[in-house]
Amino acid sequence: MSIQMKNGSQENKKNEQKAWVISATMGNGHQRAVFPLKDIAEENIITVGANSASTKNEQKLWKRVLGAYELFSRAKGIPLIGNPLFNLLETFLHIPSYYPMRDLSFTTFQVNLLNSSIKKGLCDSILDTVRSKNLPIVTSFFAPAIAADMQGLQSVFCIICDADLNRVWVAREPWESRIEYFAPCGKAAQRLKAYGVPDERIFITGFPLPVELTGGKDLAVLKSDLGQRLIRLDPEKKFRTRHEKNVNFFLGESAYIPKEQKKLTVTYTVGGAGAQAEIGGKIAQSLKKRILKNEVKLILSAGTKKNVNDYFYEVKEKITKDDSQIEIIYGETLDEYFTKFNNILHETDILWTKPSELSFYSGLGLPIIMTPPIGSQEKFNSKWLFEVQAGIRQEDPAYTDQWLFELINKGRIADAAWSGFLKVRKLGTHKIKEILETGKMNRENSAVLR
Repeated sequence: MSIQMKNGSQENKKNEQKAWVISATMGNGHQRAVFPLKDIAEENIITVGANSASTKNEQKLWKRVLGAYELFSRAKGIPLIGNPLFNLLETFLHIPSYYPMRDLSFTTFQVNLLNSSIKKGLCDSILDTVRSKNLPIVTSFFAPAIAADMQGLQSVFCIICDADLNRVWVAREPWESRIEYFAPCGKAAQRLKAYGVPDERIFITGFPLPVELTGGKDLAVLKSDLGQRLIRLDPEKKFRTRHEKNVNFFLGESAYIPKEQKKLTVTYTVGGAGAQAEIGGKIAQSLKKRILKNEVKLILSAGTKKNVNDYFYEVKEKITKDDSQIEIIYGETLDEYFTKFNNILHETDILWTKPSELSFYSGLGLPIIMTPPIGSQEKFNSKWLFEVQAGIRQEDPAYTDQWLFELINKGRIADAAWSGFLKVRKLGTHKIKEILETGKMNRENSAVLR
């Protein structure tokens, strides 16, 4: 590859393979997946239904779809009608149980509905755009991939954003499709096979993580951040007693020596639809004494939702005005938000989130505290996080001060950080670029450098 790293930044990008990079405004997951690929995007990242790549009719359609998605995502908090609304969305996005293993390649209502919509013109304007230059298509949303494939376009790649997926991500006749998939983990790859996608069209790349948080293929920045994080997460040295030699081997002894005194930093983030913001308020109140004693810093991440940002500021004002004690992360655009969010992850010790696409950030050595999952995908992400031992189910947020620090003092949170680093793929961004440039993916010999 033609990427060299210096101080976490990319150089010599001129020879990188350009691609049409396409996303969708369905929460943050699809757009977070392509954000690390923005430097190879031809004419910037194309967002389905949200820019000049779509006709006015398509934009209206996608706005209605997004509005319904956000309503359903927040539905559980609506009295009386909440559960029926949410169950409707759950039925549409349902992922079947993994076992017994079986052939799931038969078509479904969702697949037929998508095909019908594409034949009626869905994604036509995007296809007109990508036909202007013969470049690979990389999308984190299934509709453009399947539309391009139905129109006979070549070099179509689809990024899977969760540990498991609905049948709608795969073409109606998968054996005739040419779509190639970038899977974040082995579970997602196995599901693609069950849906009828042949092995040769599945690459287990890992989720595309921000290069500024990994530091390149040698993971220099990640190792430096993780070494300091493990020290802060292990005040009683319970983890160090068990794993010091392993940490020194994989990170280097210099990474595991305290460099500067920093307080523990907990980051709580809501999903793209703004659901579960009230949990952040409960966490802040529970940690109030530790925050005011400068033992803990709390970062509340509001995404691009102004109402969530306003709520978090109300929470903060009741406790402190000091940004070094409680900091709010918000962006008017996703570009602005993702940039700020990635930056604060360098200092984050614990990432508290719903089990969304951020589950794969456990590969950065970030222990994940999971809020209750919303929908099938998050349930499977939660299950996957338990399997790789990088995720911990939240207890009552009102008592965070008790149960979280009990886990920290036992070394359990440090264990989760280390497990995620060892077991979760971290080079997804590099592997995707490698495949676009060479048509193949080299398998790494190291269990960590992958």
